[in-house]
Amino acid sequence: MSLSRQATVHQQFIALLGQCNEDVRAAHDEQEYFQSLCRVLVNAGLFQFAWFGYEDEIARKIIKPVAHSGDLQGFLQELEAGLRSSDYEDSANVALRSGETYWIKDIRDHPNLTPIQSAALERGCTSVISTPVVYDGRRRGAFTLYYNDPGRFGQYVPRLWTQYLRLNHFELPPFPSPEGHEAELRSLIDLIPQHVTLHFQDFSTMAQNRAALDYCGRTLAEIRSEGYGVHPDDMEMTTMACAEGVLRGAFEVECRLRRHDGEYRWFLNQVTPLRDSDGKIIRWCTVRTDIHDRKAAEERLQNENIALREEIDRASMFDEIVGTSRPLKSVMSRIAKVAPTDSNVLITGETGTGKELIARSIHKRSQRVGRPFVSVNCAALPPTLVSSELFGHEKGAFTGAVQRRLGRFEMADGGTIFLDEVGELLPDTQAALLRVLQEREFERVGGGQPVQVDVRVIAATNRDLNAAIAHGSFRQDLLYRLNVFPIEVPPLRERKEDVLMLVEYFVQRYAKRAGKNIRSIDQKTLDLLQSYDWPGNIRELQNVIERSVILSSTDVFSIDEWWLSKRTPPQASRAETMPALNLGQRTEREIIEAALTETRGRVSGPSGAAAKLRIPSSTLETRIKTLKINKHQFKFV
Repeated sequence: MSLSRQATVHQQFIALLGQCNEDVRAAHDEQEYFQSLCRVLVNAGLFQFAWFGYEDEIARKIIKPVAHSGDLQGFLQELEAGLRSSDYEDSANVALRSGETYWIKDIRDHPNLTPIQSAALERGCTSVISTPVVYDGRRRGAFTLYYNDPGRFGQYVPRLWTQYLRLNHFELPPFPSPEGHEAELRSLIDLIPQHVTLHFQDFSTMAQNRAALDYCGRTLAEIRSEGYGVHPDDMEMTTMACAEGVLRGAFEVECRLRRHDGEYRWFLNQVTPLRDSDGKIIRWCTVRTDIHDRKAAEERLQNENIALREEIDRASMFDEIVGTSRPLKSVMSRIAKVAPTDSNVLITGETGTGKELIARSIHKRSQRVGRPFVSVNCAALPPTLVSSELFGHEKGAFTGAVQRRLGRFEMADGGTIFLDEVGELLPDTQAALLRVLQEREFERVGGGQPVQVDVRVIAATNRDLNAAIAHGSFRQDLLYRLNVFPIEVPPLRERKEDVLMLVEYFVQRYAKRAGKNIRSIDQKTLDLLQSYDWPGNIRELQNVIERSVILSSTDVFSIDEWWLSKRTPPQASRAETMPALNLGQRTEREIIEAALTETRGRVSGPSGAAAKLRIPSSTLETRIKTLKINKHQFKFV
């Protein structure tokens, strides 16, 4: 084309740009603005096809046209397919990357035609002009024009078009620079309280927000090399969830993550895939929410349910304390005083006296009544499993430990733990128990992290712990910690006035359970029961009455005296004759009162007055009654 012809075309193009300014004023948004430009340029007849595309934020390239005009049969489909391809770079993306207008005056002379250029050439277009669109230093996309006459334009038109796009654009709020845009996006994500992590396609870490980095206490480079700190027990589950998630897309998984101080907390991980225009996953986004408190509440509720079921299933000695004798009233008075406190309590007494019932009564009257009461019989636990039972164990701590198990102390957290037969604990377990009492923390078997607990300890024993200390089988410092508030439960032979009430209570209880109607109790049976010394205490009385109710065929309760044990009570095995006491200068009354003062009114038992005087307890009881000595006055001396 001659220079004069080009000059005419250039004037037409300038007039066309003026028309563009008029026609695009009605545009309501940026996309409509570019669509109007495409339409005006093609309708003027100088260009056969015009299109505009935005730069994709993730792909960092133009992947589809958002505005176009022109009637090239099938070219739009060829263009869209070519832009999605990663095998070559179209002229629009060349201009976008370089920031300069890319002009191919004659496609036929180009050494390496792309599929898009070939498609344009097949439809009669011989030339292409691609110009980047940049607003306020930020790349928006590129505008491309195809025409069918290589000689139509000189270099003046591409330069003029570039200048026009630079100076004229739809009025939008200013765009930040790429660096400013990224900083703004980072600041917004950092405001999110949840942990946000962006992963590459293979789940390796790409970026994390501030909350995630602060929780880990590590840099992004350290996280990439060392991992997220998933709990070893949750690693397999988490890995499997990720593998399955690749197949089905979005997924959720709960796991524990290590905090900067070494503590593990539960998180809900919600993982969402980010896809390109073809639907291919190119990134993963994980949002983590701390659910540790919820999991702890669920676990605590489960443990409380377990403890409640055990408590219901366990055959308690009796449902409530029965009796009105002075020794029992003294015990109830001490219960009322110590229950509101959090002090440790040591309950002593012979076997079968109801020490666990006393412990439950303390718990029910305490401020921990709404929390669990966990009972442990230390004598019934295998020596090798005592520590595991009390303090729990980690997975793999020993053969058979296939998963982590909470111990009784964790199950009782916030409530009360009752350690029956505490005198049977082994020395190493005594040391661990002492640490719990002193520091309120322990370690699970096979674990290295201390576990904090808030638990009240009530212990019980029928052994003489002072004698055990002397023999070296019990720690003295542990006794001091347990024996903050001692309660001694009297044997049944010292509260004979309660026998009738206990008999009536048990008869009604077991008769109702057996579906029998017992209206009265045989008098001979009552006399027999009250005269018996009950070496097995209330437990023996309970068993005798239950057996009698089962065998009863009338509405009158009676027992066979042969069911009662023929052995004498623990401290009554010797003759009931009063041996000669070495009175010296003191009277018999003074010796007995001195012994009662030393034992705080206790007559029987290894530490009772009878043992100190080396006489049977029944004999001492007889002498106390004969001399009219009030042994109860020595209880609090």
